[in-house]
Amino acid sequence: MSSSKIALVTGGSRGLGKNMAQNLAQKGLDVILTYHSQQAEAESVVAEITALGQKAVALQLDASQVSTFGGFFEQVKTALRDTFDADRFDFLINNAGTGLYAAYAETTEQQFDELLNIHLKGPFFLTQQALPLLNDGGGIVNISSGLTRITFPGSSAYASLKTAVETLTKYQAKELASRRIRANVVAPGAIETDFGGGRTRDNKEINAHIAGLTALGRVGLPTDIGPVVAFLCTPEAEWIDAQRLEVSGGQAI
Repeated sequence: MSSSKIALVTGGSRGLGKNMAQNLAQKGLDVILTYHSQQAEAESVVAEITALGQKAVALQLDASQVSTFGGFFEQVKTALRDTFDADRFDFLINNAGTGLYAAYAETTEQQFDELLNIHLKGPFFLTQQALPLLNDGGGIVNISSGLTRITFPGSSAYASLKTAVETLTKYQAKELASRRIRANVVAPGAIETDFGGGRTRDNKEINAHIAGLTALGRVGLPTDIGPVVAFLCTPEAEWIDAQRLEVSGGQAI
């Protein structure tokens, strides 16, 4: 059987998820990463991880479609057996997500439901269905947002759902404690990625505004987040449970 721990990262083909997958591999973990539509990018990440000497596989997943999760985990079982010589994995990182910038007064029910499915309903049931395949002593890392602590107009639906994820994380930590499965939240501040259409990365005014609000004087990068997520999946983090780690460079303090 495989001696390496195995982490499953949703949305691992680009942005924050890609950096999480790379950092997990650098710490000696094998990686299952999911992609929604960017298969070529996902396979590129797999190749990078393989070059580091770890095993990796990319699987397609729409993290907003609960009805597909049963079939997805059948694929996970096959990948565990064929690629990793294992029957379970150790860490689940719920990273997949989309952004929405819409004034509260103008947010539509369809927009809300789309966010609800990918940011709360999806992770709720994906994690639930992962439990039979998750090793005792493993962990869950849910990705939230600095927007649950500070408010930026236009993020009411997104931030409200991420707040629900933070509460869910505490319940996961409590209810899975008998299996020594830890659950924690990583809450990035504003990050330069293509998330939300690359708004923070490409809009110089927004970028400068956020940098000015941040103690360390710049906007975050994916390389600021991936190492923290990977750390939570190491033995050094075994005593961290039910915590929200904001990784924002001291934004709006």
